[in-house]
Amino acid sequence: MAVPAHDERDFEFATKFGLDIIKVIDADISNGAYTEDGIHINSPLINGLNVSDANEAMIKHLETNQIGHKTDNYKLRDWVFSRQRYWGEPFPVLHGEDGEILVLAEDELPLELPKLDNIRPSGTGESPLANASEWLYVEIDGKKYRRETNTMPQLAGSSWYYIAYLLQSENGLIPLNSLDAKEEIAKWLPVDLYLGGKEHAVGHLLYARFWHKFLYDIGLVSTLEPFEKLINQGMILSHDGSKMSKSRGNVVNPDEIYYSHGADSLRLYEMFMGPLESDKPWKTNSLDGAKRFLDRVWRMFEFEITDQSVTELDVIYHQTVKKVTEDYEKLAFNTAISQLMIFVNEVFKLEKIDRKKAKNFLKLLNPIAPHITEELNQVVLKSEEELLYSTWPTYDEKVIVLSEVEMVFQVNGRVRAKQLVTRDLAEHEIKQIAFGLDNVKAHLEGLNVLKVIIIPNKLVNIVAK
Repeated sequence: MAVPAHDERDFEFATKFGLDIIKVIDADISNGAYTEDGIHINSPLINGLNVSDANEAMIKHLETNQIGHKTDNYKLRDWVFSRQRYWGEPFPVLHGEDGEILVLAEDELPLELPKLDNIRPSGTGESPLANASEWLYVEIDGKKYRRETNTMPQLAGSSWYYIAYLLQSENGLIPLNSLDAKEEIAKWLPVDLYLGGKEHAVGHLLYARFWHKFLYDIGLVSTLEPFEKLINQGMILSHDGSKMSKSRGNVVNPDEIYYSHGADSLRLYEMFMGPLESDKPWKTNSLDGAKRFLDRVWRMFEFEITDQSVTELDVIYHQTVKKVTEDYEKLAFNTAISQLMIFVNEVFKLEKIDRKKAKNFLKLLNPIAPHITEELNQVVLKSEEELLYSTWPTYDEKVIVLSEVEMVFQVNGRVRAKQLVTRDLAEHEIKQIAFGLDNVKAHLEGLNVLKVIIIPNKLVNIVAK
């Protein structure tokens, strides 16, 4: 590291610490201060330390001698609470011709947007509301007023929509400052999970927390924080790994996918692409695979469906209920789907299934593929109970423990995962599990698989280059 040296003492100090020297004699201050990282000199407390270490040393000195302490300061982003567009909450404000400003009374709220056929810019720099002449002008006691044409930003509504959902009633929105509202809010807040994309969630969470803490300070909510947990889902990328964008012309139209593959295939494919938090490239051929699996599920319900328990399926059934239940709780949808596929494979071997297991299988798949599962439930199983409102399946741990072994999964001889699997699984099923494990996939990225070595009930080693 190089340091500036202004006199012989600086040279001596720098030499002592084995530093390179930039000799600066009679330095011209007009060139500006030295702003790079470097070693402090002529300051006994921090001599020999770089900037980061010097900061820590000074803070420790201040705290030890009770002179001061470290503190973190946070700054809210600049918030321009106004937009020149149609889609936003209109300001409940009237402007008189003489400059008078009126605020609408509480019984005149909420002020709703007028219905417009044309929501393009007005051409005057104002929002499209400037074109809504019937809505725009108001007469009170013979005096003419003009409504504010700017609207509130989307953050005005989205900062507290999770509270507004709780206040809906048959008679409209329960007033936020009422006792009923406080009691209803207290039942549900804080929100258990906030799920949103990285680009959107950061800004929204900032404003939502600001708004929520204000409501807390004035006694309208009882929790200091609005959300318990945050998870950012990854983006769906173009097939070449680039970000999808209309300007690039590489977006995938969901309407086309709906007509070619069906809504359930699209839902299942997106959940099966990989871990929820990861960015994932779009692959149409994998979408074809999702549809083939759902077709296979449909054919499964053409097999014999008995009223008596098919005991040959007991182990895989209880394993599947446990695995899918736990994976849903972790939002690990891709591995839950893998387990459902394994179950379907076992049913195809027998070509029969009992009614209870068939119904519960549909319950497990329903959150991901609601349309096909509900149709099978009603058309094939003749059930009048909708899956959405049915009881979630349970499993017997004793059945699972007796039939499982822990297998080690390696990539090029290094352990990357350990997992409980069904004893004596077929090789193709073991491979399916191995290549579905997140940590295994991560260490195979960019590599070509040369061979897969399987020691039954013990170990899998994937050799790749």
